[in-house]
Amino acid sequence: MLQFSKYQGLGNDFLLLDGRDLEDGDRSFGLDAEAVRRLCDRRFGVGGDGVILALPPRQGGELRMRIFNADGSEPEMCGNGIRCLARFLADSDGDEPGRIWQVETLAGRIVPELRADGTIRVDMGPPLLEPAAVPTTLPLGPAGLPQGELEVEGHTFTVAAAGMGNPHVVIPVEDVEAVELERFGAALERHPAFPARTNVHFVQVLSPEHLVMRVWERGAGPTLACGTGACATLVACHRLGLCQCRARLDLPGGPLWIEWAGDGASVFMSGPAEAVFDGVVVPGLLGEPAVVGQPPAAKSVASATPLTRAPAEAATEGSSLAPALPAIDCATACGNGCLRPEACSSAEARARVAALLAGRSLDELVALATATAERRSLEGPRPDDAA
Repeated sequence: MLQFSKYQGLGNDFLLLDGRDLEDGDRSFGLDAEAVRRLCDRRFGVGGDGVILALPPRQGGELRMRIFNADGSEPEMCGNGIRCLARFLADSDGDEPGRIWQVETLAGRIVPELRADGTIRVDMGPPLLEPAAVPTTLPLGPAGLPQGELEVEGHTFTVAAAGMGNPHVVIPVEDVEAVELERFGAALERHPAFPARTNVHFVQVLSPEHLVMRVWERGAGPTLACGTGACATLVACHRLGLCQCRARLDLPGGPLWIEWAGDGASVFMSGPAEAVFDGVVVPGLLGEPAVVGQPPAAKSVASATPLTRAPAEAATEGSSLAPALPAIDCATACGNGCLRPEACSSAEARARVAALLAGRSLDELVALATATAERRSLEGPRPDDAA
């Protein structure tokens, strides 16, 4: 079964898989776009904004990060994701404050650092402000970054673009809460001006040191936070003369602190990341992938895969007796669903319980339970109650 840890950074949540010790971690997890979509499904899977793999390095770094969006696509980088990765590494390895990681990503080398207050400060590298590097067809504007007007859904927006290894479009507005995010975010993500699609950020300036933004992430839709987006938003707003070079950016999931010293300098992002829970994924959820340490054909009881009979056990047509089935402990084997719905050994007992519940009111059931408890306390323990 696939082991994972779930982490969140300002509500942007990810499933972390540790493959640093695997020779071929990219293949060993058996993930494809469909498997990622199943994992990230919040009703039928684990739920998350994405899946992050920690893998062996290829270009001299300490490790390599791959991230997949909830729709199965693979972005170049994710600011909240790399903070979650750093927190996961620190928790897994027992690292102390001051620990720095050299992480290879599709956007280049990213350097997160564990701070004494538990937050993660990340050197995100310098922003990309040339149109071809974003990439976008918007022309280079007077503020020194791609600028222009985009029309979507009958509205025209004045926008600026910046790259943080992945593309971002930033739209200053008077009231960020009034924006129809799902309507305009989806349209702007796929606007022809962004050949690789784009992340979309609406931002309201409260003061030169305090911005409020809402996020539509490429491949994920509305999210509570976007680290690379916060970096791109500060860079764009600073270039447009709307904010200082260091500011607090409030996102729906909480605040990030972003700083940028100007041309050629790295953007630094500081913010929290926290563990949520650890778990395992049963093979059935991923369509029986090949998982390290488990043969591809192996099945887990927890996957609720129905048991099948061998041909020799199958009843012959017209026979009056079905073949005997081996005994099964329903309490342990059927925790995720009945394994023998056609021949359940507990069916009769469950039917009696259902009839009991259907024929009595809640008050009657409470009275019955109370009377039973009182009777058993007077009778003392029965022989079959012994551990």
